[in-house]
Amino acid sequence: MRLAVFVSGKGTNLLNIIRKNKDGFIRSEVKLVISDRDCEAVENSERAGIHTKIADPRDYSGEAEFGDALLEVLKKTEIDLIVLAGFLKKIPDVVVKDYANRIINVHPALLPSFGGKGMYGMRVHQAVLDYGCKISGATVHLVDTEYDRGPVVLQKCVPVSGEDTPDSLASRIHQLEYELLPEAIRLFENNRVKIEGRKVFISPEGPDKK
Repeated sequence: MRLAVFVSGKGTNLLNIIRKNKDGFIRSEVKLVISDRDCEAVENSERAGIHTKIADPRDYSGEAEFGDALLEVLKKTEIDLIVLAGFLKKIPDVVVKDYANRIINVHPALLPSFGGKGMYGMRVHQAVLDYGCKISGATVHLVDTEYDRGPVVLQKCVPVSGEDTPDSLASRIHQLEYELLPEAIRLFENNRVKIEGRKVFISPEGPDKK
């Protein structure tokens, strides 16, 4: 598959996806990187020779124009799957509808807990600690028109200790993200994902079955 990765920060998940393609874990290649700002991830993608576009919603007259601009570059690059890897802006509804069930996002908590508008990065980990949770984790989910409400594809968890800080918890959960995103991409490229309403079923059949 041809991947578009949307980023807003350092892009460590982006670099991990690129590595996973090079080592053969996934066959899909990153063909487009989109960011809402000039950031480290943009610099990394440009150094890797990947077509990169900065698309700040504030530069457009509204969501409709922003969405049309995104669709134009996505179609031109013939993107099959969109991967949100730390992208901090809401995907316009027109893009979600055109790429229905072909947009995945990674969230640093066990959805549906600790998700929604404004819940990202260290805010999520601080909320988990403030609530006194004993476990947290990472979720890869399909993207719909609401923040962090799409059907869950994959989840993994880690224990939370009384000594944890937002930084220490984030470090462990990042490792889960590095596992989950490439795994989800591989499931899609092998047609092993079946969606029925809010439920996602993973078929045991496929070329990568051992």
